Amino acid sequence: MPVPFIAVEGPIGVGKTSLSNRIAKHFGYDLLKEIVDENPFLNKFYEDIDEWSFQTEMFFLCNRYKQLKDIKKNSINAKKEVVADYHVFKNLIFAQRTLQPSEYKKYEQIYEILIEDMVTPNIVIYLDATVDTLMKRIAMRGREFEHMIKRDYMEQLVADYHVFIDRFEQENPQIPVLRINGDAYDFVSNEYDLQKILQQVEELLSKRSLKQ
Repeated sequence: MPVPFIAVEGPIGVGKTSLSNRIAKHFGYDLLKEIVDENPFLNKFYEDIDEWSFQTEMFFLCNRYKQLKDIKKNSINAKKEVVADYHVFKNLIFAQRTLQPSEYKKYEQIYEILIEDMVTPNIVIYLDATVDTLMKRIAMRGREFEHMIKRDYMEQLVADYHVFIDRFEQENPQIPVLRINGDAYDFVSNEYDLQKILQQVEELLSKRSLKQ
């Protein structure tokens, strides 16, 4: 099979990085973590979304492009498996919600240019959870800028993710999507839940291998 490149996706606070870490350790994969805390515009973004959304989204897009470009040059060419705590399609989810139409049009043009030859995951794990669960987890992890996230913003974001992942599956039938209910599985604190998820990932990897 092609060298596995797994992307873990889902709304803010759902546990993408935690699960990606455990998958990387379990399978011995390289871990690719998105740059969040280093974004100099995030505090300003949550204070005034309209004013700082374009700068925030462009910072994320350029950094993710650089990370994925490095994967293509180093990890994939070296036949090294990778798990990432994001998929680049998340850029459009956030940009569509926060940018003005004229800004989004410019942003989308840049996005399409950058992803044209970008390496893409061949397996996606989608984590979902209720807004109540997400808000609790966001509060627990203590990122100062995330304390400014409002509930209505999260509700919109979760709805956007639902629409986007459904469309992603329709448009990319060759890429399996493993959906995990973040309310039913506590893979951070419950080892049994974690092992059940890892088993599902192993089965998916096995199926992908048999199809090659």
